[in-house]
Amino acid sequence: MKFISNDYEPKHVIRILREWSELTQEEFGKRVNLSKMTIQGYERGIRKYTFDTLMKIAKEYGYVITIEKKKDNNK
Repeated sequence: MKFISNDYEPKHVIRILREWSELTQEEFGKRVNLSKMTIQGYERGIRKYTFDTLMKIAKEYGYVITIEKKKDNNK
């Protein structure tokens, strides 16, 4: 599966990744040494995650993070 994270709020990105893993917040967090409360905070948008945290999640769950420059349609 694939999604463009720019189309979502940061809180939705973490929720989507967790739902793809088909795990509860607690199960998802345990594998990356984060508590259920931390995952809840990310998903509610009351807590901000770092890029390092996102990379840790991606590595653990086999996700690929790609950064791509948008094409300039004016050229």
